[in-house]
Amino acid sequence: MTDSFAALGGRRNLREEITETLRAAVITGELRPGVVYSAPSLAAQFGVSATPVREAMLDLAGEGLVDSVRNKGFRVTSVSEKDLDDLSELRALIEVPTVRRIASAGVAQPVLAKLRPLAVAIESAAAAGDLITHVAADMEFHLRLLALAGNVHLVETVRSLRARSRIYGLRKLADRGELVPSAREHAVLLDLVGAGDADGAERLMDRHIRHVRGIWAS
Repeated sequence: MTDSFAALGGRRNLREEITETLRAAVITGELRPGVVYSAPSLAAQFGVSATPVREAMLDLAGEGLVDSVRNKGFRVTSVSEKDLDDLSELRALIEVPTVRRIASAGVAQPVLAKLRPLAVAIESAAAAGDLITHVAADMEFHLRLLALAGNVHLVETVRSLRARSRIYGLRKLADRGELVPSAREHAVLLDLVGAGDADGAERLMDRHIRHVRGIWAS
């Protein structure tokens, strides 16, 4: 995870950087459900002390992604298929119409230009097979896009839903070279929003969430 951590550097403080990376590791299955991880062992991978890692894992415990195991560390929680179905349903109910509304309202190109480096980072990470950076950048991209609707409570709700999702199929897609085409859809989404194409943006966002629950999840 060291390379992924370095790739995300410069945007947040150390604890937030580690939390973001560990969250992505849980979502992708790089940190496996049911396994107990100690803060010192994870800290060794980051090349930092155990304190910020322990604090980050406590943050994830608050999100329900891990459970604290006394004197041992943190166990990654398991999520049922029903839970994943329900999370995807909620995401679709919130994200799809919100993206449509954003596109309908119109977004200035300079505003969208600030999101394009994230779209590039998502595609670059996909090409490199760096799933942790890919997922972390994807999370930031979509939350910043949704923030254009001006509803901070909506953004925090989606952040929680996305964090609790699992997309274990990304490794297989990356190994087969099939992750890059889907990663490119982020740039396409920005183009659709910039053009005010509400129908196109809505369809693309709906397909994206269906992929998360379908071929990306298995």
